[in-house]
Amino acid sequence: MRDRDEAGRPRNSRPRDEYGRPLPRGAIGVPRVPDDYSPGARQAIEEARRLLAVERPFHAHEVLEARWKSGPAEERELWQGLAQICVGLTHVQRGNLSGAAALLLRGSARLGGYGSRRPYGLDLRALALAADGVITEIDSGGIDASTAIAVILDHLQDAEGVRSGPPD
Repeated sequence: MRDRDEAGRPRNSRPRDEYGRPLPRGAIGVPRVPDDYSPGARQAIEEARRLLAVERPFHAHEVLEARWKSGPAEERELWQGLAQICVGLTHVQRGNLSGAAALLLRGSARLGGYGSRRPYGLDLRALALAADGVITEIDSGGIDASTAIAVILDHLQDAEGVRSGPPD
């Protein structure tokens, strides 16, 4: 049974490995995004970039999910779409290619609804097309997790081309 807080909301107390897979209770996992994390928009984007740069898309998804849950309702599709793309990348890492394609497609569709708008300087059209390209490569059997993550990371940048690389 999943842990819940006093209000009955689910909590993420179980440790996870670097790919976001649950570990047995009491095991030592990698640091997690706290349940009460409430990042600003730019903070969420930068942290997601940083996590993708070290090939941790599950954890990037948690950051983006925290933003969708704490951010303005009118931005819900943006943050859900970005989070779904990261979950798709998580599935690529785990070898679940059909799940990866499904989540990448859902995320791409959510971002596609933004048309040419560029919230926070993000070129969502290019990012959606990059996710679609990863799906095409999955379908042809020609992409590995590192490449898929790099493709998305390359497009998760602002209009000026600013992006985060791996930490020093």
